[in-house]
Amino acid sequence: MTQKIEKINNLIENIKSLTLVEAYDLVKELEKIFEIEKTFAAPIQSFGVSLNNPVSEQTIAQPVAQEKTTFDIVLNEVPGDKKIGILKIVRSITGLGLKESKDIVDNVPKSIKEGVTKEESEKIKAELEAAGAKVLIK
Repeated sequence: MTQKIEKINNLIENIKSLTLVEAYDLVKELEKIFEIEKTFAAPIQSFGVSLNNPVSEQTIAQPVAQEKTTFDIVLNEVPGDKKIGILKIVRSITGLGLKESKDIVDNVPKSIKEGVTKEESEKIKAELEAAGAKVLIK
């Protein structure tokens, strides 16, 4: 029994030392030898790797990029002579009261709206920048 465990542990250590490409090749060989069906294809394909195409190290190294869909708007800078105009815009954008909006304008950088669409964030940025503020979209 101890000999079996030792044999398995040695095998595991050897597998741990493989690169991803070598591990992929090992899996392909095991599939051929033991006639294993590709029932685990979906989890592997979620990493952007197709079982039908050969894997290269470049394919593995590049994760699938996803486009950002929500943005946060940060009021970064407010010139002193333009505070009142910017304060009015912040109030209309956020729906906050005068005191809360004044706190945002006086304590920049501050996030004024979070989780908005790209179009809405561009519109808000343009409106604030037209009033003289500096805005960041994250």
